[in-house]
Amino acid sequence: MTNRNPDVDAWFATYENPQKDLVQAVRNVMLAADSRLGEVIKWKAPTFVYKGNVASFFPRATRHVTLMFHTGASLPDPQGIFSGEGETGRSVQIADRADLDAKSEALQGLVRAWIAARDGSN
Repeated sequence: MTNRNPDVDAWFATYENPQKDLVQAVRNVMLAADSRLGEVIKWKAPTFVYKGNVASFFPRATRHVTLMFHTGASLPDPQGIFSGEGETGRSVQIADRADLDAKSEALQGLVRAWIAARDGSN
């Protein structure tokens, strides 16, 4: 994937967590959604970006992977994978590989919706 950031690769090299492989798999799904999606280290965690902050991992979660969509409340969630009721943010929790497989299409849809909104094509 051409949108991988070496700084994020370096972060993963030192990341110790029982969910590391699943976090990496979620990263792959997110980056595969659109080649314009980038990634940086922000708030001491991998953060996906495109004309603003899209979503960040919560790296301390050990029972599941948590991905926080910073303005998720503004995104359509037709498959209902978001949790939370805050004014702006929403999160997605991924329990295991089967759960990721079930949510991959929805995750990629959220990325595409973000990009479309930022480009004014929604």
